[in-house]
Amino acid sequence: MLGVLLLGGIVAFAIAYHKREALLANTLAKMQAQLADDYQIELAIGKAYFSGLTTVTLEQVSLTPQDRDRLAGIAEASVSVRLFPLITGDVKFGQLRVHNAHIQLIKKDSVSNYDFLFRERDTLQQGTPTKEGETTSVNMAEAANRMLNSVLYKIPRNMELREFLLTYSDDSIQQRISVPKADIENGSLTSAVYLNDNKAAWQVSGRLNPSERQLYIKVHANGQKIALPLLEQKFGLKLSFDTVETRLREVYWTNNEFLHIKGEWAVKNLNINHWRIAQEDVTVPDAHIDAEVIVGSNHVELSKESTITVKKLAVHPYVRYTTAPEETYAFALETPEMEAQDLFDAFPKGLFESLEGIRVSGNIQYKLEAFMDTNNPDSVQFSSDMQQKEFKVNSWGIADIPKLNGTFVYTPYEDEKPVRDIIVGPENPNFIALNQISPYLRNAILTTEDPSFFTHNGFVEEAIRTSIATNYKEKAFKRGGSTISMQLVKNVFLSRNKTLVRKLEEILIVWLMESSGAVSKERMYEVYLNIIEWGHNVYGVTEAARYYFGKHPSQLTLGESIYLASIVPRPKTGLYAFDYEGRLKPYIGRYFSYIGNIMARRGLAPSDSTGSYGFYAVSLREALRPDKPAITDTLQLEAPPTDFDTELEEVRGLLDRIFRNDPDEEKEP
Repeated sequence: MLGVLLLGGIVAFAIAYHKREALLANTLAKMQAQLADDYQIELAIGKAYFSGLTTVTLEQVSLTPQDRDRLAGIAEASVSVRLFPLITGDVKFGQLRVHNAHIQLIKKDSVSNYDFLFRERDTLQQGTPTKEGETTSVNMAEAANRMLNSVLYKIPRNMELREFLLTYSDDSIQQRISVPKADIENGSLTSAVYLNDNKAAWQVSGRLNPSERQLYIKVHANGQKIALPLLEQKFGLKLSFDTVETRLREVYWTNNEFLHIKGEWAVKNLNINHWRIAQEDVTVPDAHIDAEVIVGSNHVELSKESTITVKKLAVHPYVRYTTAPEETYAFALETPEMEAQDLFDAFPKGLFESLEGIRVSGNIQYKLEAFMDTNNPDSVQFSSDMQQKEFKVNSWGIADIPKLNGTFVYTPYEDEKPVRDIIVGPENPNFIALNQISPYLRNAILTTEDPSFFTHNGFVEEAIRTSIATNYKEKAFKRGGSTISMQLVKNVFLSRNKTLVRKLEEILIVWLMESSGAVSKERMYEVYLNIIEWGHNVYGVTEAARYYFGKHPSQLTLGESIYLASIVPRPKTGLYAFDYEGRLKPYIGRYFSYIGNIMARRGLAPSDSTGSYGFYAVSLREALRPDKPAITDTLQLEAPPTDFDTELEEVRGLLDRIFRNDPDEEKEP
């Protein structure tokens, strides 16, 4: 039997050997046709021949997209290939030798010679209709396996690369990366990479074992920083690091159904600077990611076994995207129990400026879970839990939360510029104690902004769930889940620079403020009402009551209070609601009825059978009233400006969701 197999192998080899030239020509023709059909690229080859038993030599090779500049050119390349895979059309490299190669990426105006990379090929994709209304589906695990193999098969066991050049140019930028020499010997990679004519030199080394699906690559610069100037010139992103390492550790199947890909990534002294991320350089001295990606027929996930490590902080992330039978997203984050200080020590320097210098004690453990079915976004699930053991703040950082208990200076900003300094305390005649403010206003603000303020821990999960669902349906950020605690922290402790991490910083400070008990809820609310904006250069309840109605805050009626609560989300639109006689326009009457009914049901206002709740008694101060129009347009009295109308609908929708689980709540038709 063994002899028969051996003889069959010899015969197959002899056939393949004698037909190798024809097989090579056929394979190259297929490649040329596929590139032309799928990407509209011309592959030109001056000469192609076998220069050894299994070695193919190509001379004067070029790749040129249709109606574009040439993308790549190679003077000479020799490749050893395996004959039997060649029979089936697969090209697996054994040895590779390339001399004088140049890849040029060129963009002129909006046209580039590499835009084919971002075009969809004219092939069946998942969900693409076929005949008679049928659809095709792609097995994601098999597709990922093919993609991985297509990369690994092209990595040679031995390589000799000489005089390789990669250039990029557009209307304003030119970059050059040159590799005079790169070698792979029995899987060991060594190379030097030079940026922009030797302005920087990178060392690349590693171990490549594609047959076992294992790779390790390390990039460093002999103790110098590795920078990527193209990112800075193109996107304003300054990025540099000392060392980056990446490893493909293991690839395997379970139950012939799930493809597991395990790997690692590590970086030392990573520096990032971009105005959208933070105002200062963000420095990560040492970070490591140990990840497992699992791909099934209709899902891809980052396994819960994955770990992100920064100093002593270890975080286990989980992400899962499923395409069928329903398109769903799942996300989770969990930490083991750890010393609380380890969390703050792990924050990259420059990321959370207001938390720098904080010292805490005790232990914490955090867990977050979220899930959304895109067919039913309103059913989104969200939970967040921080477990604490003997947690205590020993000394505060830049965000000195206890300062809220005494007199301090608050500086509001408009268009990221300071407006004026406001003393928050008895030294300011406009400051007013919480118990001196009309209870109607206190309760109206709580009703519209944060009904559970005095009982929650700084966050309301239902509001966050509503925010996620709304923003997904709108495909834009339309609604946040901010509580009064979060609004207070944002105003007092955070800069007005709109960075990506500002919301996370806000959440952390709110957690510290609420969990430490450093400031009472009553004091938080008192400060909040004394600093929030109520119009152009109108800050705090005393200024608002005097500006709109010429009153002291203790004198505000129910109607005036509901009106002031209505303009908190967009204070600069406040005057739009009034006509030339100082009366509220009819359209806002429904809002009064809606909020008034909620307050009455909760015992926060007297019941009103007319449903007006002081609407008709609200009268704007005469000096603020608009001029009387020459001809009264009754339609103007019925419809507010677009922005204000949008704001009212947003508030109304938010309230409807917040109170929808209240069995005593009367819903407006």
